[in-house]
Amino acid sequence: MLDLTADVRTLTATIVDVESVSGGERALADAIEQALTDLPHLTVYRDGDAVVARTDLGREQRVVIAGHIDTVPIVGNVPSHVEGERLYGCGTSDMKSGVAVQLKLAAAVPEPVHDVTYVFYDCEEIEADRNGLRRLAAQHPEWLEGDFAVLMEPTGGFIEGGCQGTMRIEVSARGKRAHSARSWMGHNAIHEAGRVIDILREYAPRRPEVEGLRFHEGLNAVFVSGGVAGNVIPDECVVTINYRFAPDLSAQDAEQHLRELFAGYDVRVTDVAPPARPGLDHPAAAAFVRTVGDGQARAKLGWTDVARMSELGIPAVNYGPGEPTLAHTKDEFVELDAIVDAEKRMVGWLTGADATASAATDTIGDVDKG
Repeated sequence: MLDLTADVRTLTATIVDVESVSGGERALADAIEQALTDLPHLTVYRDGDAVVARTDLGREQRVVIAGHIDTVPIVGNVPSHVEGERLYGCGTSDMKSGVAVQLKLAAAVPEPVHDVTYVFYDCEEIEADRNGLRRLAAQHPEWLEGDFAVLMEPTGGFIEGGCQGTMRIEVSARGKRAHSARSWMGHNAIHEAGRVIDILREYAPRRPEVEGLRFHEGLNAVFVSGGVAGNVIPDECVVTINYRFAPDLSAQDAEQHLRELFAGYDVRVTDVAPPARPGLDHPAAAAFVRTVGDGQARAKLGWTDVARMSELGIPAVNYGPGEPTLAHTKDEFVELDAIVDAEKRMVGWLTGADATASAATDTIGDVDKG
């Protein structure tokens, strides 16, 4: 049972203590559904272990506030505990503190200045085809309709616009088998793959500015596989490469770039997720940046589900109290004050309490912190 009248710090601890490793979110989804169903100003829907709650006040704009309720596997870090001003436990940063803020908003702001759709979804931390937001987008796209979206991912309290795309490719170097005692009769594919590594070593990642935010790409080998036996010259070596590309490129652009870079080699795309542009020029997004982020935003140097919202035509940002560098670690924690601050800022945005803030702060800038 979740008490949505509890302090947001206490609520975070309660949520953390409900284990919800990916694929095992049922207990937490049940608790969230029950808590939201008890609120008369919300209409609640459920699909599997994803819960959606909506206001229907006839406002001019609808915003979506979304967060995943699953965590990576527990490593002795549940139940949660407090040390000083920090709450420790699996999911404290990624992203049950953000989910606690969502729940507090749903309960405490019955008449927001925008209609709001709260989305709590499952299976974000595992393979993409099980992602709950992806399932909702495919089966119930009308539940996700909106003009602007906030993903409560851990950002250390900064607004992070858009996200980078990610692509994995396999680059195959070919050779000719031979006995290692007569190596000159063959061609060593592992040696040939050294040229692929040289390309990566010499590669200068782009740092493009996209809609006022500075992105930083990355191109790196993540696996190398090859070899037949201890006395055989190998005829194939495969280098697996991960490309993190800025949102000024489409997935097709990224693939073309890699094929040109590794011309002469067999290149096979094994996985791709498209990027999302920041979209911070949208009025609702600009107001969010002004009110919640004190007029500042930075680029998201990674991939998140803002890309799924972008595919639905909804500009989206990442914002949450958790620290992203602590995500998935055994000693994961969240600063208690950061949760309170995030709740305060989000309440101010949804109630219009800061609507008269000076337009002089409405500047979307490149903040290189963290």
